[in-house]
Amino acid sequence: MRAQFLIVGSKRHCPRSCRGKKKIPPLTDLSALAFFAVFLSMTDKKDFNVTYRGPVQDGATKSIRSENRLDEETGRDPLSTPLKRQLKSRHLQMIAIGGIIGPGLLVSSGKALHDGGPAGSLISFSLVGIIVFFVMQSLGEMATLLPVTGSFTEYAERFIDDSLAFALGWAYWYLWVTVLANEYNAISLVIGYWTDVVPQWGWILIFWVMFLTLSNLGILAYGEMEFWLSLIKVLALIVFFILAICISAGGIGPRAIGFQYWHAPGAFADSINGVAKTFVVAGTLYAGTEMVGITAGESANPEKAVPKAIKQVFWRILIFYVGTIFFIGMLIPWNDKRLLGTSSKTASSPLTISLEDAGILPAAHLINALIVISVISAGNSSLYVASRTLLFLSRNGKAPKFIGRTNRLGVPWVGLVVTNVFACIVFLEQSSSAGRVYSALITLSGVATFIVWSVIGLAHIRFRQALVAQGEDPSKLPFQALFYPYGTYLSLAANVFLIFFQGYTCFLNPFSSTDFVINYILIPVFVLFVIGYKFWNRTRVVRLEDMDLWTGRREQVGLEEPESPKKVATWWSRICSVVIG
Repeated sequence: MRAQFLIVGSKRHCPRSCRGKKKIPPLTDLSALAFFAVFLSMTDKKDFNVTYRGPVQDGATKSIRSENRLDEETGRDPLSTPLKRQLKSRHLQMIAIGGIIGPGLLVSSGKALHDGGPAGSLISFSLVGIIVFFVMQSLGEMATLLPVTGSFTEYAERFIDDSLAFALGWAYWYLWVTVLANEYNAISLVIGYWTDVVPQWGWILIFWVMFLTLSNLGILAYGEMEFWLSLIKVLALIVFFILAICISAGGIGPRAIGFQYWHAPGAFADSINGVAKTFVVAGTLYAGTEMVGITAGESANPEKAVPKAIKQVFWRILIFYVGTIFFIGMLIPWNDKRLLGTSSKTASSPLTISLEDAGILPAAHLINALIVISVISAGNSSLYVASRTLLFLSRNGKAPKFIGRTNRLGVPWVGLVVTNVFACIVFLEQSSSAGRVYSALITLSGVATFIVWSVIGLAHIRFRQALVAQGEDPSKLPFQALFYPYGTYLSLAANVFLIFFQGYTCFLNPFSSTDFVINYILIPVFVLFVIGYKFWNRTRVVRLEDMDLWTGRREQVGLEEPESPKKVATWWSRICSVVIG
């Protein structure tokens, strides 16, 4: 027989002698729990959990939950297999990078250059990068203290309202389903650049099976694979930066280019309007940075790995994104028609255009190979995040329970299958009549990123308020967000603005009702999810005094890692640390 007890209380209700220690309820409460456990042990329930939550004073709200988790056939419950905490710091950093350095950066950055010009797009990507910085600071502070699988979805449940967590979780899952579907479509098109022997739908099926197989190998295998795939992408971009400098200086190609395209056709494509268009594109391409919060739930040492990942991932992403925009703005005029797309994604990639113009003819094949690697990496990350989100929803009563089943490796295999099945919306793209439906479904998810970032900021504000209300000292947090509260409020306001601003182009002459619906329909749907769940389950906004600030803390989950001797850092080891962690 195995019994698990979770005792959580509010610090302000504890005597002074227990301040800073684990909270325990009064003796009468412990006696009640013990009696309840003995009673269950006399029944046929062989495996159960008992949970106590709430302030530890008379009259406080208490919740005792027990459930039989024993599988009658196998002797164990498939839902009880925990996630494996095997990810190292280098895995966390590269997983976040691998999830967002994909076809979006390699291809869609050309559209950003065309819309905003070299200066306009550079300004937009830098400003959005600052917003992402503060979002990551907020997430890092909470994820370091509470490295839970649900990440910001669970933070919304604990610190704001259960109904908001329900809507946020499903919106975030849908976001990654559409990203995954888009990756399937992209890789089928890119491989078609080399051969047309296999039809496009055939390549989609091949990679559908491959992604599902790879994702079921376990978290360590996934982490290692993402590390090396992402490393290839990072090194490839570094090589491109070096080549771009040589091309601009005249070392490669017919002549020195310098900043001539900043003068003719100009630094800005469409003045303020162009910057605004690029601002929205930049926000969409930065989506996925928050993935670090999800991986914290499977980190071997979140107290050290998460802060390091938060700091380094942001700077790497900012360098690679802003750096890519800067160099392609030097090498290609923003009015180049090839940036708008041709017969293939590879030919419209600004990296391909700039290298081919410099006389590097194999560039198309090299960039094509890089896009394939990027899609494989981004596809795996999409499946990872979506399945872990479903796992949280399932285990917290917000999705069917069977979706939370895990295999012996701790992989939520049912969530992987469900996500992959819904990603089959990509087959709509194969039909000319259903192609617009597919495009609409993909566009619908665009606003979800800004909703997630907004909730992260709001949850962080409530988290800090709860610390003060319960007598905790924020200065003792293992990781503290820089420039709090100003940075958090700035990111929250900016993301709320982007939620309503991201589809503004539909208001330009002539007004497009179709584009208006596609760009904004997710907002009322999200609100309906919140209201519907709230009325159905009678949820309320969590009071500061009742917030659970203890479940899932590092000391509770028993994370221990032996201290390694400090090494003298050399200049080359520091460079390697910046690149690969």
